[in-house]
Amino acid sequence: MRIGLVSPYSFDVPGGVQLHVRDLATYLLAKGHEVSVLAPSDGDDAGAPYVTSAGGAMPIRYNGSVARLAFGPVAASRTARWVERGDFDVLHVHEPMTPSVSLLALRTYDGPVVATFHTSIERSRALQLAQPFLRPALEKITGRIAVSRAARDTVARHLGGDAALVPNGVYVDRFATARPEARWQDGGERPTIAFLGRMGEPRKGLRVLLDAVPLIARAHPGVRVLVAGPGDVAAARREVPASAEGHVEFLGLLSDTEKASLLASCDAYVAPNTGGESFGIILIEAMSAGAPVVASDLEAFARVLDDGRCGVLFDTGDAAALAHAVTGVLADRGARDALSRAGRERARLYDWSAVGQQVVSAYETVRSSHAAAAAVAGRRS
Repeated sequence: MRIGLVSPYSFDVPGGVQLHVRDLATYLLAKGHEVSVLAPSDGDDAGAPYVTSAGGAMPIRYNGSVARLAFGPVAASRTARWVERGDFDVLHVHEPMTPSVSLLALRTYDGPVVATFHTSIERSRALQLAQPFLRPALEKITGRIAVSRAARDTVARHLGGDAALVPNGVYVDRFATARPEARWQDGGERPTIAFLGRMGEPRKGLRVLLDAVPLIARAHPGVRVLVAGPGDVAAARREVPASAEGHVEFLGLLSDTEKASLLASCDAYVAPNTGGESFGIILIEAMSAGAPVVASDLEAFARVLDDGRCGVLFDTGDAAALAHAVTGVLADRGARDALSRAGRERARLYDWSAVGQQVVSAYETVRSSHAAAAAVAGRRS
């Protein structure tokens, strides 16, 4: 099949949707499909030969985060040319309600469309007001996918109807075979805790973790908290409590290989997110690498962790609860090993070998239904 994938978010910065689109493209190409990806990018070179830039992106506050989106005459023109040249059998747009190139591609393309909804949004006045503008494009969607129940609830709340549940995918073996690095490993009395996320984004919960560090250090005086991800390190360092200084190390933005090694090296991975999460792909990556996971009890995280059977959950936003959970994990080697085994097994459910097949099945279904509808229309005419 000739498949067009559209990311509304810029490929210049890391993010869960961009990672999903990139990995899906890799899976489809390996299966022999022709794939082209359209995404915002500040340069014409969007990072891979199969990626086309839709033009520069602008940072816009969206759903508790800052998203880099592209919308306007330049993006519309590039999108129209990409659609025309692609001659796709299926168009797969991600986050079509976001004001970016996914919506532009929908308005341009006439053919079988699959849309994946990643975001969990409570009732939004802005989306309700935008419905008359969005509806003509959204009505072109032939098949809907939601990556979680929270995302599916968002679809029902704002669009009506349902969506098939197909989770985010992870190349599990990339993390399962990652080599630990001595600089990030427990040196006996120095257990390591890892955090990965955008440092300047409050909903990622870094401040909650930093507030918990002094409490964790009381039980584990040599504890090291390794913070990785994009953002202003200087600003983040100013948020570290004085009693936590010497325990927190900022690693900056890591490569994919370094990220996998960090997860394979740490004694616990902590996800202190405070809201706005519909899935939690980083939890799958950590479990794939064998890292015991400690996470806030958001509904999306609880589902990924099988309601706490594959990771430890704590009250969202509660630094003392986080510290208690982490302290317990670090103190019990047997519990850490059990969580590691359970996590590795659970992660296999999300491997691209299973998830990718479900996505391809959705493509085949929408192609068949679109062809049937076209045949009926032809007979009527």
